[in-house]
Amino acid sequence: MPLRVPTRRTRRRLAADAALLAVAAAFALPLLWLLLASVDADADLRVRAPDAATLDNFDAVLTDEITFTPMLNSVLLCGGATLLTVACAALAAYPLSRYRSRLNRPYLLTILFTTCLPITAVMVPVYGLFVQVDLIDTTHGTSLFLAASQLPFAIWLMKNFMDGVPRVLEEAAWTDGASMTQSLVRVVLPLMGPGVAVVTIYTFIMLWGNFFVPFMLLLSPEQLPASVSVFTFFGNYGSAVYGQLAAFSILYSAPVLVLYIAISRRLGGGFALGGAVKG
Repeated sequence: MPLRVPTRRTRRRLAADAALLAVAAAFALPLLWLLLASVDADADLRVRAPDAATLDNFDAVLTDEITFTPMLNSVLLCGGATLLTVACAALAAYPLSRYRSRLNRPYLLTILFTTCLPITAVMVPVYGLFVQVDLIDTTHGTSLFLAASQLPFAIWLMKNFMDGVPRVLEEAAWTDGASMTQSLVRVVLPLMGPGVAVVTIYTFIMLWGNFFVPFMLLLSPEQLPASVSVFTFFGNYGSAVYGQLAAFSILYSAPVLVLYIAISRRLGGGFALGGAVKG
């Protein structure tokens, strides 16, 4: 029986599947190493199962100096910056979404352009400014700058989500005597809950993993967040305590995963507009 030669379409599909598997393996291998190394007392850069699984790496990093204090600093720093970013993005996106002007498009393009600027390009003047206004080595000053750095893209995202909320719902609220602020808080934002969730998660993830800004603006060791304190696992000449580093990385990733799961379960249904504009 002659062998069946695969068609060109089949070969392309197999090639695409192979490429996707290679990309998946490139992401899966580091995660697999992270899990295996965290329970290996003699972990190195090889992906291998430990001879005897142990929790000694977690016991070593679960201290106030290494984990708890930096984690608390990260929650206060990134959580405050995230709340400020989301609130300011909602207030800025509302007039951009509801009012038409010839300046809207140039303003949005300017916002989009600012998201392309690398943070390292502005850190030197920002550092000098923080020294002049006495905000250097302060958690609230660093949180303000982190919020400002994420605000342009947050406004862009929030505006696109806000465009999907029908204006007729706000007009009904205005008819009942609601102000613009009340219609934004009680009508628009609840209806675009998944959009607010996306902006919140994206902003928090970007701030949580930010190393350079707190490294430059925070000088006291007791104020450093977990993204900077990871340096404690690296020694001289490139040496590192890989097992403890893997255990700390798992703990460091936990708040982001918890936030994502909590918000996605509560707001995973899409925009709640069904039936709202009937009649």
